[in-house]
Amino acid sequence: MNIWLTTNICFVAILYQTCRYFWRDVTMWNQLKRIGSHCVISSVWHQHELFRNCARLLRCVSSRLRELRAFSNDSKRTHDSVDSFASTRDVNGSGLRERPPWRILFFGTDEFAVESLKALTLSRDSSPKTVVDTLEVVTLPAVSSKEVPVRRFASLNQLPTRDWPHVGPCEQFDVGVVVSFGCLLQEDLILKFPYGILNVHPSLLPRWRGPAPVFHTVLNGDTETGVTIMQIRPKRFDVGPILIQDKCLVQPHCTAQELGATLAKMGAKMLISTLENLPERIRNKKEQSKQGATFAPKISVGMSWVNWEDQTCDQIGRLFQAIETKISLRTLWMGVTIKLLDFVGKNEIPVVSESEQQRKPTPGSLLYHKESNTLLVCCKDGWVGFKAVKLKKRLSAADFYNGYLHQYFLKKPERQQKECLFQTYKPEQRDVKKRKLHQQV
Repeated sequence: MNIWLTTNICFVAILYQTCRYFWRDVTMWNQLKRIGSHCVISSVWHQHELFRNCARLLRCVSSRLRELRAFSNDSKRTHDSVDSFASTRDVNGSGLRERPPWRILFFGTDEFAVESLKALTLSRDSSPKTVVDTLEVVTLPAVSSKEVPVRRFASLNQLPTRDWPHVGPCEQFDVGVVVSFGCLLQEDLILKFPYGILNVHPSLLPRWRGPAPVFHTVLNGDTETGVTIMQIRPKRFDVGPILIQDKCLVQPHCTAQELGATLAKMGAKMLISTLENLPERIRNKKEQSKQGATFAPKISVGMSWVNWEDQTCDQIGRLFQAIETKISLRTLWMGVTIKLLDFVGKNEIPVVSESEQQRKPTPGSLLYHKESNTLLVCCKDGWVGFKAVKLKKRLSAADFYNGYLHQYFLKKPERQQKECLFQTYKPEQRDVKKRKLHQQV
């Protein structure tokens, strides 16, 4: 009799918990009452403590089934489903955290990303106000010739590291963070994070979408830029909804490296601020404007060629400020590639003689100013100067003049205007078409 009673009590308890967390309606409760007696139901309530582990399991199963049912009608999982998944998965009892500290998986590679990773690491170690519980890193595999900055920082701070693209399981994390990663994340990966994946982007989106926004900000002469914290979407870079955006001024003569360092620190602070109020930020997100979108492609060697006929002094100066830490400016001299180093701004170039100003020199014409040890080159609207060049090795302006220009001027004065010039590189027609097509993408 005791065995029979215990068996019935277990059966009714399991059935009761199942119905309670799957349907929770009056009809099923009435059915339970008809199955057993009031006495049995009362016993179930008294024995509830014995079956709490079973109840916890059923709650977990029911929450997972509710999540699957919510998305089963949309097999394609469009962009909107990504946003709704991140914003509506706030279900009581599902195990989703509704406030910090968060479990974060970080994606990044370069020095810009290190600043945000450093802020997350400090937040994890700080107390009592912390926004990070656990922190792991995904980055590119190490290359023997050049170590990835994010990997180096993770190693020094003993952060668990995963090699892209072998990310591994991600279900234990609340949110992902992407900073200067350069790889397109697939939709199935994004959907594994309850709050989606955040991106720290150094521009005022939708302006300068793409991998090199800081470079194009300086190259274009923008006077204002900023940082955008957004949720990423699959298939395209930098098109997701904006959670927070802040502006800053671009200082005159600021290089891309200097501006990048400023925006990296700014972005790290904004990331921590966003994580402190993540559910609210997601609820108040806004879509990017369809107006004013521009693309910022990667830096390439093809961008470093100076066009003496078409580029002004200011344009050449901005080009130098944008890429000088990555790629040297280039031109042709007597058919040989020469690198231009240590740019001198137009306002700093000594004034040439009146006779030299009146003869309207050909773009690319060269002058050596001995007093300032500067090599002057004529461009569209004036003269720009360089303190050094590089052929096979680095040469100062004086060395270049004494070793090459001076002898050439003495021996062939009648031909110097035609041949002793810096010439604009003319790419082949197929290269021009390829570049135009790339800019239109």
